Amino acid sequence: MTILRGLSEMRSPENPAVPLTSATLLDWMGGTRTAAGVQVSEKSSLTFSAVWRSTALISGVSSALPLHPYKDGGHERASSPLLKDPHPELTRLELWRLTFVHRCLWGNSYSQKVRDQGGRIRELWPITPDRVRVEKERPTPANPSGKVFWVTDDWGQVHRLTRREILHLPGMGYDGVCGVSPVRAAQAAIGLGLAAEEYGARLFGSGNLMSGILQTEQRLENDQADALKQRWKAKMSGLDKAHEVAVLDSGASFQPVSLPAKDSQFLESRTFEVEEIARWFGVPSFLMGLTSKSTSWGTGLEQQAIGWVKFDLHPTWLAPTEQRITKELLGAATEARYKIEGLLRGDSRARAEFYRVMREVGAFSANDIRDLEDLPPVDGGDTYLQPMNMAPLGSDPTSPDEPADNDLDDDDDDEGGE
Repeated sequence: MTILRGLSEMRSPENPAVPLTSATLLDWMGGTRTAAGVQVSEKSSLTFSAVWRSTALISGVSSALPLHPYKDGGHERASSPLLKDPHPELTRLELWRLTFVHRCLWGNSYSQKVRDQGGRIRELWPITPDRVRVEKERPTPANPSGKVFWVTDDWGQVHRLTRREILHLPGMGYDGVCGVSPVRAAQAAIGLGLAAEEYGARLFGSGNLMSGILQTEQRLENDQADALKQRWKAKMSGLDKAHEVAVLDSGASFQPVSLPAKDSQFLESRTFEVEEIARWFGVPSFLMGLTSKSTSWGTGLEQQAIGWVKFDLHPTWLAPTEQRITKELLGAATEARYKIEGLLRGDSRARAEFYRVMREVGAFSANDIRDLEDLPPVDGGDTYLQPMNMAPLGSDPTSPDEPADNDLDDDDDDEGGE
């Protein structure tokens, strides 16, 4: 039995074991029906461009960042075969992108921990969140957290797993067990956006945007009407016919048709819904293609992008992932950290000037700078330079016989005492 067959049988409304109020039944029907009359689920929400863009942006940027293990929270990198190659088929980027997609849509991501004979975690296998049900039981020595995962496999069989077998990355929630699905929380806004999109498609497809109507006082047969239309198009269509004067006979008249004002308001509503979805996912509007209310180039958008990384991407998505990986996948002496400096730094000239100043004042070594640029260290690169222009005025800091300031002060005190 394939996973599709197993899930379809489990969610069929003909199954008497599934109550009419079950969430699985709502998912089978395409999600909860919103007030706008559109059914919204985690999968159907991706048909809305704003949800797709937000999910692709968060998951793509997060998974593309370098993720390194460090010893004891310092700057020395450790070795982790699991972080280097966590899946036999998926690449690192593909695996972590999938986990972020699950968190964006379902509010949670689940991965099975595959261990070797020694009990060490060697692989991570992602599990679609709609196949997982989480419950809380009384904590035991074997399961200190008390969290239990009921997972349906590809053949429809349900397994009881614990934190030892499952890596759970929850999003923002209210019970400390699971995260809240952003799609379920924003289903009214997503439903309104999908409804506006469907309304626009029906409006354009219903013929309401025809250029005009030819009217006559006579009743025309189909072939006569087609002949009149072709004659009109031949005389008045084309760039070379611009500003021509139309001559109509037999009581014919032409009435232009424009989009009604009430129907044109759906364009504004669609723009508003894109901004609304951007707020739900914490994505700046300009990254959603809306630049009408902000400058389209220069430091304005650059500062907005840096603000997005500081105030949303890192605290909401990256930092929880770092801590969960450190807690469950790495040892106590190893810490996982994303390299986000590449997203925060400015242009190459400003970055080079910053590094030069920090190097000259002795704050950064050559290897510190290379680490910020995600480059390997070099031999002799851990030396910190001391500025030569910070010595007292008139002294030579390279001369070994040059007296220090405190020696001069001591001599003055002795003379004064005599």
